[in-house]
Amino acid sequence: MIGLIMFAITLILLMVGFPVAFTFAGVAVIFGVLTQGVDLFAFMPYRIMSIMQNTILMAVPLFVFMGIVLQKTKLAEQLLEAMGDLFGNVRGGLAVSTILVGSLLAASTGVVGASVVAMGVISLPVMLKHNYKKTLSTGVICASGTLGQIIPPSIVLIILADVLGVSTGDLFKAAVMPSLILVGGYIAYVLVISYLDPEVAPAFKSKNHDLKKIEKYKAVAKAIVPPITLIIAVLGSIFSGIATPTESASIGAVGSLVLAFFYQRLNWEMLRQSSVETVKVTAMVFAILVGATAFSMVFTYSGGDVVVEDFIHSLPAKEMSFILISMLVIFILGFFIDFVEISLIIVPIFYPTALSLGIDMQWFAILIAMNLQTSFLTPPFGFSLFYLKGVAPKSIQTTDIYKGVMPFIAIQVTLLISLIVFPQWYGFNGS
Repeated sequence: MIGLIMFAITLILLMVGFPVAFTFAGVAVIFGVLTQGVDLFAFMPYRIMSIMQNTILMAVPLFVFMGIVLQKTKLAEQLLEAMGDLFGNVRGGLAVSTILVGSLLAASTGVVGASVVAMGVISLPVMLKHNYKKTLSTGVICASGTLGQIIPPSIVLIILADVLGVSTGDLFKAAVMPSLILVGGYIAYVLVISYLDPEVAPAFKSKNHDLKKIEKYKAVAKAIVPPITLIIAVLGSIFSGIATPTESASIGAVGSLVLAFFYQRLNWEMLRQSSVETVKVTAMVFAILVGATAFSMVFTYSGGDVVVEDFIHSLPAKEMSFILISMLVIFILGFFIDFVEISLIIVPIFYPTALSLGIDMQWFAILIAMNLQTSFLTPPFGFSLFYLKGVAPKSIQTTDIYKGVMPFIAIQVTLLISLIVFPQWYGFNGS
């Protein structure tokens, strides 16, 4: 029971507000010394060296840098305005353009916070100005901003690929169909609710409305084509086998700088700020990873993984029971813990059991990613809700945001259930 006590104490400390990396490492050291002795940690240098030599994880700072550059140069803002020109004259069109831009930002950056904040600053005032309902406006921004969790090249997919021992490129391919269906579900909901109630999302005239068609298309093309070219270069190089995920991440990082130069926004100050923020985010991820490795090692040596595995094997319909329990645990923890901690701490606990049950690891990884995306939206502690509230006008109440995300949570949960019940629809073997 030592492993379970470790887990409970860690969860309490996290909820109190202790730093994540130091919490996991500290609990691991205390329980490791008390139960196994100091000699247990003689293995830690080898584990840390293994992390540092993992070439897959090199993609994390490169994709983070790409996303921060696109945010700093305001290319995301330009992309949103251009999409608004394309869909603005359709009822609910601005909301549809926000969803599509969220998808493009996700495929460009994989950084949820950056996407939600960017669209909250740019898109929310425009939607409110054109009499969009507050609930729909906030819900669309939060939901589309979290697409970075599931649309490649997602940071969480890179981490899950490493934790579950699957190919990052194959996992990216596996995430494409669920991603497209989820985006389609969002758009369908917006169009249906706009059709049923015209006052929810009326059509509006964009700033380029009075331009000639050819001039409008030139303006839109200039804003949309380069970022899409970058996305195709990054994902296409992975899917075609030309480059590994790490190599494609370097393509994305260099490509973001090329775009900044193309739009005449490349300067030393932007480059310095982007580099510093990338180092901060990367240091946070790897500090958590080292702490998680120590926690996982002590948890395993204390027999905690055996307790979890024995419990699952004692249940009827072991495979489905395991999937349901693991998804429920991750969903609940998602209310309180960030996706990085869940991916690096909770998933390794479930991994041996999933392996022993013969579960398709790509399928399991996509389920986890979809679940973690839902956790970004769930009140009262969904991170996307906080991101948007931080940049929203004073007229937007927290309850408006909570009400707005509910339909999108329902869409995500419906898709997650379909992934669990009908994995063959998405090309998975299941269990």
